[in-house]
Amino acid sequence: MNIVGLITEYNPFHNGHLHHFKLSKEVTNSSFSVCVMSGNFLQRGEPAIVDKWTRAKSAVDSGVDLVLELPTIYACQSAEYFSYGAIKLLDSLNIINSISFGSESGNLHLLKEIANVLSYETLDFKNHLKKSLSNGDPFPKARNYALKKSLDKDVSEILLKSNNILAIEYLKALNKLKSNIKPFTIKRKGADYNSNVLTGNISSATSIRKSLLENYDLNDIAKSVPSHSYRHLANFYNKYKTFNKLENYNEILLYLLRTSNKEMLNNLIDVEEGLNNRIKSVSNKHDDIRVILNNIKTKRYAYTRLQRILIHLLLDLTEDKFDTYHNSSLTYVRVLASNVNGFKILKEIKRNSNVDIITKFANYEKIKSKEIKEMIEIDKKATDIYFLGLNTSKTIKANYDYYISPYIKKD
Repeated sequence: MNIVGLITEYNPFHNGHLHHFKLSKEVTNSSFSVCVMSGNFLQRGEPAIVDKWTRAKSAVDSGVDLVLELPTIYACQSAEYFSYGAIKLLDSLNIINSISFGSESGNLHLLKEIANVLSYETLDFKNHLKKSLSNGDPFPKARNYALKKSLDKDVSEILLKSNNILAIEYLKALNKLKSNIKPFTIKRKGADYNSNVLTGNISSATSIRKSLLENYDLNDIAKSVPSHSYRHLANFYNKYKTFNKLENYNEILLYLLRTSNKEMLNNLIDVEEGLNNRIKSVSNKHDDIRVILNNIKTKRYAYTRLQRILIHLLLDLTEDKFDTYHNSSLTYVRVLASNVNGFKILKEIKRNSNVDIITKFANYEKIKSKEIKEMIEIDKKATDIYFLGLNTSKTIKANYDYYISPYIKKD
């Protein structure tokens, strides 16, 4: 059983994802696939435009065998922790032969070179880093300088691209876990990840989301997504009459920002002394969440980091909580969608791993580990808050995780 692992958000599942999936199975010579997918809140600190079950359906209907949810505590983190959480989950299954990820570079050897230097930090690297920092250079610039000296080549352009950064972090996580999973990278095809313009058959997820959130017209993106994905997007829109976005939480976030004191803000993941004061000051002056973010943002405080902080505030994710869960060796598997092959994979996981597998959500209450229960309850909280953002009569109830079963494709 040759199984390839994929780490995704599928926000939404589009033709570029389908291309990557098919090519991944080809280059890894895999017959089976497992996808670890973010739930309802994502790495950039935003809600997914459609819920996790809708996106998982699109993936399985497009050929993926098994979709597992990446725990929320990792889904809304920096590239380093996002990548580590996903690789940790795949590695814990003890059945994954390879992983395949996209990158702008497409040069696995070079990405590995960079990852190895950053993973093991040779004395040479540390000395160059220290020298640059002592000259007053900001950390990213100092790190690039140290890498250039250690590798005898300039890799600064590589580190400017978002998928290259994730690729390097995946490789670092494999190093850290001493994993036997074999990595493959596929050069990204078509539009740049951050492109805002629809470009036909292969468009970026950013441009597809922009079109949907501005025009709410699925016809505009029909050429850019597989038919299954289009159908599931249409079903979601017909049910809720909207797609989700951060602005939908404006009032909730304003309430939390204005009622949280500086110490409470400082306890959140990604907040440091000084930033809490800035957040508090700005949020007291403005009532629009985008205006607040733009007024907090500086060269030091990136926009996506600030968005993640808002999600951590929504979910009450503190540094102490994260450290407790992150430092635990325990993990769990939450099934979002599967086909017939996916059930074969689940049998292999049960045979080869001792991870807790959750297909029926209520069964998580029987799990003995206090840490795992708390992590799953954060996933549940994320789901309930996610649907509040849609603000329709159909999203008032809570406990969606209890009511919605994994999607099973039987043929």
